[in-house]
Amino acid sequence: MTTTADDLVTLVRGFNPKTNEELIRDAFSYGARMHEGQFRHSGEPYFTHPVAVAAILAEQQLDDKSIITALLHDTIEDTPASYSEVQELFGHEVAELVDGVTKLTNLQLNSTETKQAENFRKLFMAMSKDLRVILVKLSDRLHNMRTIKAMRPEKQAQKARETMDIFAPLAGRMGMQWMREELEDLAFRVLNPDARSSIMRRFITLQKEAGDVIARITTDMRSELEAAGVQADVFGRAKKPYSIWRKMEEKEQSFSRLSDIYGFRIITQSEEDCYRALGVIHRRWRAVPGRFKDYISQPKTNGYRSIHATVSGRDGKRVEVQIRTQQMHDVAETGVAAHWSYRDGVRTQNPFAVDPTKWIAQLTEQFDGEDDHGAFLEAVKLEMYADKVFCFTPKGEVIKLPRGATPIDFAYAIHTRIGSACVGAKVDGIRVPLWTRIKNGQSVEVITAEAQTPQVTWLDIATTGKAKTAIRRALREEDRGRFIKLGQELARSAFEMVGKKPTDKALATAARTLRLNDVDELLEQLGSAERTSREVLNAVYPELAEIDGDEVDRKRAVVGLQPGQSFDRATCCEPLPGERIVGITFRGKGVTLHAIDCDRLSVYEEQPERWLDLRWHDGSHPAVYGATLDLTVANDRGVLGRICTLIGEAGANIADLNFVDRKPDFFRVLVRAEFRDLAQMHSLMLTLEAESNVAALSRYRDSGRQADAIAAVEQTL
Repeated sequence: MTTTADDLVTLVRGFNPKTNEELIRDAFSYGARMHEGQFRHSGEPYFTHPVAVAAILAEQQLDDKSIITALLHDTIEDTPASYSEVQELFGHEVAELVDGVTKLTNLQLNSTETKQAENFRKLFMAMSKDLRVILVKLSDRLHNMRTIKAMRPEKQAQKARETMDIFAPLAGRMGMQWMREELEDLAFRVLNPDARSSIMRRFITLQKEAGDVIARITTDMRSELEAAGVQADVFGRAKKPYSIWRKMEEKEQSFSRLSDIYGFRIITQSEEDCYRALGVIHRRWRAVPGRFKDYISQPKTNGYRSIHATVSGRDGKRVEVQIRTQQMHDVAETGVAAHWSYRDGVRTQNPFAVDPTKWIAQLTEQFDGEDDHGAFLEAVKLEMYADKVFCFTPKGEVIKLPRGATPIDFAYAIHTRIGSACVGAKVDGIRVPLWTRIKNGQSVEVITAEAQTPQVTWLDIATTGKAKTAIRRALREEDRGRFIKLGQELARSAFEMVGKKPTDKALATAARTLRLNDVDELLEQLGSAERTSREVLNAVYPELAEIDGDEVDRKRAVVGLQPGQSFDRATCCEPLPGERIVGITFRGKGVTLHAIDCDRLSVYEEQPERWLDLRWHDGSHPAVYGATLDLTVANDRGVLGRICTLIGEAGANIADLNFVDRKPDFFRVLVRAEFRDLAQMHSLMLTLEAESNVAALSRYRDSGRQADAIAAVEQTL
C-alpha cells in the first residue's frame, strides 16, 4: 500500500523513469500539509485518501500531472488552498485539473431530472476540456467505494446507487472495463449483499466439487496454442458476482443454468496471431453459434479491439474467450485513458488508443443542439447505458425498455389497452413487423384497432414481464370457451378409459372435491393443462384410478437395484418400460434411469463406477410413465378432439397439452401422455400417423430439461 512520497515515487518510476520526482514530492508535502488535522469516517488521516487515488492512477501508468492532481484534488474544496496558489506552485494545467475535479465533486448527479440534466451537461463540459478530470474522479469514487463501510448505512446506499447508475456505466463507456466491473461489484455488495454472498458461496461450492476449472482450461489452451506454433499468454478468471447476477436477471436463469461464468484471455504478439489463435480454439472446442464478435475488424468507438468467442469447453461448460494483442489489451484495460499512459519515460505510442479530443467531440456532438434539459439527459443516457434501450413516442416521451425489446413491449409499456389493441408499428416513420428489435433513440408509433386482441405468438415476441403477463391474461380470457370445450374432450377420453361417462353430476363432484367454483372452472383448468385428467378422475373414482393389483408395482419396476434404493427417470430422455436402460448413481439421491441412447450419458463417460446395469421388470406395468409426443395437425374443427379420443382408446392417459406454434392451417402441440411401456407408445404413434390430419409426429425430448440435467450433474459431481 502506498503511504509515503517515496512509495508513490517508486511506483511511478517503475513505468516512467523520467518522472518529475521533485514535483510529485512537493505535491505530496503540500497536500499533507493542507489536509493536516482532517480525518475520514474510518478515523484515518484524510490525506490517505488522495494518496490512494494517486496510486490508482499510477497503476494505470498515467502522466505526472494526473497523479499530482489526484494528490491535490480535494485541496481547493476542503482546505485553505486556493486556485491561484495551486497554479503558482504546480502550474496552470494542474490548477485547471484540480478545479475541474472540485466542480465535479459538487455536482449532484442523483438529484431531480432537471437538475440532473444540468449537472450532466456540466460533467461533459468538464470532460471536453480535459478528460483527465473524469479519470481522477473515477479513481476517487473507486477508492471511496473500496472504503465505504466506514460510512453510515443510508450514505452507503446513496453512494452505491449513484455508482451503479452513473460512474460504473461511464467507466464502461470510456473503455475502462476493469474499473466498471469493480465499481459495479462494490456497489452490488452494498445494494444486495445477500445475493452477492449467495453467488460467492455457489462459486466456492462449485470449485470444491469440480476442482480448479480455470487452471485446467488455461493449461489446455496453452498446450493447443503451443502445438500450433502460436506464441501467446493465456489468462483465465471467474466473472464478477454482479456480472453473473445481471445475467441471471436478464436471462431469468438460476446460477446452475448459467454456462459462461468463466472468461479467458489470449494475448498474442500480432494481429495475424489473433486469427490463428481463433482457429486453434475453434478446432479444439466447439463454437457456440451466435456468440462471436470481431472487434478487431470493427473496433468500438473508444478504441476497444478484441475477438470475442464463446465455446463449449471441458465437461460441456461454455466459456468466453477474448483474443487480442498486447497493445489492444492495454487499450482494453484503460480505454481512452491509454492516451496518457507512459512507458519507459515516454508517452506510449499505442496505435489503438483513441485521441480523447476526437472521442469527446464525437460523444458530445449530438448533445450540442439540445436546449431541453430532458432531451439532453436522455441523449446522455443513450450513450452511457448500453444495456438499456431508450426510445420515444411520437410526442417525444421517453420509454425505457430492456435491450432486445420489440414494439409489443413498447405498446404495453405505454398502457395495457394500447398493447392489447396493437396491430402494427412504425419505427422512425417506417412500417415494421412486430418482432423488430427496437434500437436506442428510435421513435416508435403504435398502430391500434378496436377489434384487435392479443395473439398467442406475441408471447414469443414480447420480452418484458409486464407485456407477457398482460398477454397471458388476455389470452386466458379469450380462450376460456376453447379451453372448456377441450376440457370436455379430455374428460370424456379419461372417463371412457375406465368405463365411465363424464356426467354433469360426476364433473360437479370432481369440481367440489378439488375445491373449484363450478364445472366450467374444472373443464377450463383441464383444457389449459393446469390440471390433469388423472386428477379429475381420481377425484370421482379414486378406486378406479388406482393401479391394478396384477400390474408390476412401480416401486419394484426396475431390476438390479440394491434393497431400499430409489430411482427416478431422467427428464432428458424419460425412458419407458421396454427400453434398454442404465442407471447413474447420485450421492443421497438414489439412481437416475437413462435410455441407453441418451446423449446425456456422455457426461459420465469418465465415471464408470457410477454406472449400474439395470433393466425393467417383466410383466404389465401401470400407465403412469410420462412421455411427450410432438404433433403437427391440421387446424380444422374437431381434429384435436379426434386426437384425444385416439389416445384414450389406446389406453394412455393425457397429462398435459401445450400449444407451441399456431398457424392458420396447422398448429403444433406437445401432448404429454402416461404409458404402460414403449410398445404402447409406439402403437399409439402408428395409429396417429395413419390419421390424415396428422402432418408430422415424433417423440419429443425437451432441451430445457436436458439443460437441467447437465446442471444437476455439475452440482453433484
